Amino acid sequence: MSEEKQDKPLESMERRLFLQRTSLLSGLLALGGGSYLLKPKDGWAAAPIKVGIATDLTGPIGYAGVPNANIAKLVIEEINASGGLIGRPIQLIIEDTATNEQLAVTRVRKLVQRDKVDVVFGGITSSMRNAIKDTIVNRGKTLYIYPQLYEGLECTKYLYCTGPTPAQQCDTFIPWLIKNGGKKFYLPSADYVWPHVLNKYARKVIEKHGGEVIGEEYFPVDHNEYSAVVNKILSSGVNVVFNTTIPPGTPVFFKQLYEAGFQKKGGRLACVYYDENTLNITPANEIEGLASCLDYFKAVNDPFGNALYDKFAKQFGTKNPLAAGSAVTGMWRGLNLWAEAVKKANSVKRDDVAKALETAKLEDGPGGPSEIVPGTQHTAMHMYIAVAKAGKYEIVERSPGLVQPGECV
Repeated sequence: MSEEKQDKPLESMERRLFLQRTSLLSGLLALGGGSYLLKPKDGWAAAPIKVGIATDLTGPIGYAGVPNANIAKLVIEEINASGGLIGRPIQLIIEDTATNEQLAVTRVRKLVQRDKVDVVFGGITSSMRNAIKDTIVNRGKTLYIYPQLYEGLECTKYLYCTGPTPAQQCDTFIPWLIKNGGKKFYLPSADYVWPHVLNKYARKVIEKHGGEVIGEEYFPVDHNEYSAVVNKILSSGVNVVFNTTIPPGTPVFFKQLYEAGFQKKGGRLACVYYDENTLNITPANEIEGLASCLDYFKAVNDPFGNALYDKFAKQFGTKNPLAAGSAVTGMWRGLNLWAEAVKKANSVKRDDVAKALETAKLEDGPGGPSEIVPGTQHTAMHMYIAVAKAGKYEIVERSPGLVQPGECV
């Protein structure tokens, strides 16, 4: 092969990455070193309130970090267009944590020490949250809002969680899986904090409802050979694969499971972070029948969610859509709950806002209303069970009201 032909695939890949980032950062000022700034329009008499976003725009989790940053930009633009907060505009500073925890600590330190932001939002994986929270909360004396679904047990003062917890995802979902899949579960997992702690919770719920965990295994996130575990799943008569592997390993695992005939033999695939965004990384036929439980799906078809979905798609396209499992709804919820708290406190000081957050509520949002449960630093919200069919989700069960997070009580 000639040198010229060898260069073309690399050139094509670089171009795709350039176009993706160009679309994401439209309207943002690049500061270098993975930093981006959204400046409020001129005409404000008061100094801006500074909001820091730390998320994975690049790296294996970039598929989630891109829409995460996009929804933050959309919300901040809406708030500024409606008059800002307490008479001040909001300035958005985004740091690319690049799916690299060591790098993330450095970039978050920049947000709190050099940029002196008033609040930090972000982190996708729980290992990322654990890596950056001390720099934000204890060393930086800054409020931190974590928007992603996670494994629970996070009760650090000044750290608020606005995504679903194990109680919200498992307490109704697992009994549904037993009824609509079977009693024998296998738990293939990525080897970090979220799967370990979530599986411990899930195992208790499975056994409480008469189910059985046949196997539980952990793999590096980039693991790409699952034939041994797939053979165990098929040979042991497993009914439900409750997956907590994450990309880049997940698409490989799902493909090998599908090719081995797990679904054709009546098996049920389940994954609590799989949403419309992750549908983009897996062929539809390989996850037909996959069940998920989240705080929002497009198929919920509520007027508020539909309008927000359309606005998001019009501004950012549909490659990385508005979705729950990428912490997008949690970011929307977190920013708006924080904004309500700032207005109530008439302040951006950490203690003032934290006190006001205790009773912060939103009358509507993607998937429905939500509220911080006083004394828990967690959020009550509506939850939905959905099943993937032909590349889209169908809602099969809706919570009758707000589902309690069950954390830090």
